[in-house]
Amino acid sequence: MNCTICPRHCLIPVGKSGYCGVRRNWYQDSSSNTTNENNFKNDLRNGIFSITYGKNTGLVVDPVEKKPLYHFYPGSKTLSLGSIGCNLDCKFCQNSSISRSVDDSVLVKYSPLEVVAAAQLNGCRSIAFTYNEPIIGLEYVIDIAKEAHQAGLQTIAVTNGYIAQEWLDKFFENIDAANVDLKSFSDDFYREYCSASIEPVKETLCYLAKKNKNSTKNNCNDNSKRGIWFEVTTLLIPELNDSEREIAELSDWFFSELGAEIPLHFSAFRPADRLRSIPPTPAKTLFRSRNIATATGLKYVYTGNIDDTAGQATYCPQCKQSIISRNRFNVTEYLVDEDQCCRYCGQTIAGEFESDL
Repeated sequence: MNCTICPRHCLIPVGKSGYCGVRRNWYQDSSSNTTNENNFKNDLRNGIFSITYGKNTGLVVDPVEKKPLYHFYPGSKTLSLGSIGCNLDCKFCQNSSISRSVDDSVLVKYSPLEVVAAAQLNGCRSIAFTYNEPIIGLEYVIDIAKEAHQAGLQTIAVTNGYIAQEWLDKFFENIDAANVDLKSFSDDFYREYCSASIEPVKETLCYLAKKNKNSTKNNCNDNSKRGIWFEVTTLLIPELNDSEREIAELSDWFFSELGAEIPLHFSAFRPADRLRSIPPTPAKTLFRSRNIATATGLKYVYTGNIDDTAGQATYCPQCKQSIISRNRFNVTEYLVDEDQCCRYCGQTIAGEFESDL
């Protein structure tokens, strides 16, 4: 049977899993009365299932800035959860111990209602699907997101964006915000270091730009259509995806296709997984990349994984004043009013904000 969730469209034999390791072909003869304990819904006994439905590595309360999301209710808490498996194979993966694991016996079970209850108990404003790739656990994400909205909570997807176009609406239907990892702006990089291709990711980003109610690319201005806020992160790896030319090309495409008001985060690489021989990204590389992107016209460009309070602050694009100051993941100053405007000059700031932290 074909799994159609991501662009790989794995053809999976009976009893086996696809590339991600967790979407399995549990096909059974229709005359059989047996069921498999991993089948998570009684009405889906034949077909492809996620073996990790309802199973997590744990629940963790994080600042939303850690996702990173800097324009989505800054200073609020989010309940983070993830599982195992991934549909990419990044040689620089920061979570390789879970992204390539297929052992679901170590996971902890939480129903969607239990996840929502934990978020409420811990005073979280949102629930974030993160740590591993949420796309491959789509059914669980959808069920939690629906329950979260019933409880008045927001939802966040931290994703590689590698999803088949026909599933975009279904996956993002109840997602309020996303951070998409754009691994590089080179298809060669995606193929060599992620075993994937860049085009599906670009398609996802363009889809989100059209769904984003703050963007000039928005086609969802009427109140009947819910907007999705999103931000983008690129991990800069020395000599592999950090050249001035590539950053300039990325920034130009970003400006023209996603819009000037979508935040872009440049994050520093730390040796990990199969790229341990590559040194950490120098801070000057992030400073240079931020300058290139800003010169292109992007209004909100940030640096991450380094000590850089200037690069982590939000500046008003009109008066240039710092309106949100951050120290790592902590908001230390907040100057956005109840109308989502700069308190200095009244300029509207793109994103989702409250008048006070």
